[in-house]
Amino acid sequence: MNPSEISGPPLQVMIVEDEWAARSYLTELVSETGLAEIVAAVPSIEQARQVVAATSVLDAVFVDIHLAGESSSEAGLLLAQELTQRSPAPLLVMASAAPQHALTAFELGVCDYLVKPFGADRVRQCLLRLRARCPRISQLPRPPAIPPRIVARDRKRLVFLRAEEVWAFEAESRLTYVHTRLGRFDLDLSLSAIESTVGPAFLRVHRSWLVHLDHVRGLERDEGESSLIVGDELDGQRRPLTVPVARERAHIVREHLLASATGLRRT
Repeated sequence: MNPSEISGPPLQVMIVEDEWAARSYLTELVSETGLAEIVAAVPSIEQARQVVAATSVLDAVFVDIHLAGESSSEAGLLLAQELTQRSPAPLLVMASAAPQHALTAFELGVCDYLVKPFGADRVRQCLLRLRARCPRISQLPRPPAIPPRIVARDRKRLVFLRAEEVWAFEAESRLTYVHTRLGRFDLDLSLSAIESTVGPAFLRVHRSWLVHLDHVRGLERDEGESSLIVGDELDGQRRPLTVPVARERAHIVREHLLASATGLRRT
């Protein structure tokens, strides 16, 4: 994404990470997106509290779950719970090398959960989600959006598609494809560039897949791995897609799907 195309001011972000290398790496990834500015990057809860007390604008906080030197092995979760009690509360992102804390983190109201190791594309997705939920940015007046049309290639022919026709976008071997009821077509843009323009109807479920939620027909889970059934079978010719869901994204994908559905008891 080109920073000049971003509408509104950058997010004001704090990073709480005890390991110097990981803290520097995340600081670099966040800064390079142009979506956010780093207010502070600190190694401990006490320093985080000092920053919060001295900072007038703090939109979001990235918190590592395991912080060395703290009394609890899950000190990051305790800090997150503390921050949710503030007014206004910053948006929260938890980070961990293990995915098993994701459910607890989401129950606290965090916006995202980063499983280490993560890369630039995953951090960019996270920041886009934060910007969409940040009141200081999302409530700013914006020019009317122009409904996008997707232009794909079918050999020497150009194919013009409406966003609602698309089942999913796929990245494979440095190429990008769009899947529709008419077939699979080539695209010139990267998956990240497409994600920044198609709107909230699409959700990144895997580093290689961006799915239109309205076309999801099923969610399957087998031996810890999740997948989506996307699209419809058309006269036996065009079968639905089976799309893998990344383990660190499984919970948030399920929550997005259930948010607009009824019929299942949620515990």
